[in-house]
Amino acid sequence: MKFVRATAKAAAFLLLSGSIVTAYAQREKENEKEAKPEKQAAQQHHAQQPKQQQPKQERAQQTKQQQPKQERAQQTKQQQPKQERAQQTRQQQPKQERAQQTKQQQPKQERAEQTRQQQPKQERAQQTKQQQPQRTRQQAVAWQQQRGWQQHGGWQGHSTWQQDRAQHWDSDHRTWAQRGGYGGYYIPDAQFNLDFGIGHGFRMHGLPAIYMGYPRFSYGGFSFLLVDPYPESWAENWYDTDDLYIAYDNGYYLYDRRYPNMGLAITVSL
Repeated sequence: MKFVRATAKAAAFLLLSGSIVTAYAQREKENEKEAKPEKQAAQQHHAQQPKQQQPKQERAQQTKQQQPKQERAQQTKQQQPKQERAQQTRQQQPKQERAQQTKQQQPKQERAEQTRQQQPKQERAQQTKQQQPQRTRQQAVAWQQQRGWQQHGGWQGHSTWQQDRAQHWDSDHRTWAQRGGYGGYYIPDAQFNLDFGIGHGFRMHGLPAIYMGYPRFSYGGFSFLLVDPYPESWAENWYDTDDLYIAYDNGYYLYDRRYPNMGLAITVSL
């Protein structure tokens, strides 16, 4: 009888202990479940703190790396000084467009001078001729008698055609501007336009005669003195074989079409 009671007590104790263990385990599980959201929130808070504590420059670098390339380029352009951006823009412009902008920025007088230099020499000569001074025949004769073309180292006269050939034409010849200006007779415009200029060629067809120490030839109803030496590179009989013409550029010049950049100074002979 005692054994039965003892056994019953033991069974009751084991049953009660099992219930207590089961209840405790269930309570621990519920506590762990309730604590999990708080733990996750703490971890997120902990992850955000280093980002907030990062130096400003480091966060800016990270942000810049995350930005699209085009957006970063726009921000960089806005941060550049105005003058530097203008320089970059100018370098990116086509060459012709930059030249047009430069031309618009140049002073009016400077642009006019550049335009004049770009004009063909004969075209400038025609414009200059319209501005030629008026001179009487007596004044022109007096200037010729004084050999006004010899000023400032002009070519000295010789007695033969062969002696009138230059040794170093670039240094031997003189322009009318270098001589102090043309002081001879002026051909009337109407007659000049009719017989002279680049569109009216001729040949001398004969050796020029020496007059006052200089070769003299005739064309268009006028006589001319060649007061410049002819270049050493020209043939000795160029006057007979080459096509020539007379143009005006602050004075009269004789041109050979084979050498259009070499003008020989001439003056009307009275």
